[in-house]
Amino acid sequence: MIELKTILLAEDNPQDVELTIEALTEHKIANNVVAVRDGVEAMEYLNYEGQFKNRKKGNPAVLLLDIKMPRMDGIEVLQEIRTDEKLKNLPVVMLTSSREEPDLIKCYELGVNAYVVKPVVFKDFLEAVKHIGIFWAILNEQPPST
Repeated sequence: MIELKTILLAEDNPQDVELTIEALTEHKIANNVVAVRDGVEAMEYLNYEGQFKNRKKGNPAVLLLDIKMPRMDGIEVLQEIRTDEKLKNLPVVMLTSSREEPDLIKCYELGVNAYVVKPVVFKDFLEAVKHIGIFWAILNEQPPST
């Protein structure tokens, strides 16, 4: 049996965390979801630090990353990931409310895999998360080293 990789969700809004997990569960995406509250916690997870020092080895299937977060924002996380040999191939999807063109441009310059603006309508949000989950957690083939 193939072991499903974790989905790492970096999001500071508890309601968006709940909605994202609900959308993935509703659409039977069985991957474990680890939710962190900011970029610092995301990097601690990825680097086996702090509360994540004893987590199971291996990178997540995908990092769903918000831009506007306290302590360390999503763009800073993306930049750090793309300059780290162990993490540079990690699929990163910006799942954000930011429609600001400079954010979009900066994320693609840094090598984001996808940039998804969170739909305001609940049904549309569920549908967007379902498609993200199916593609990045189930269909996407990653390099063997991740």
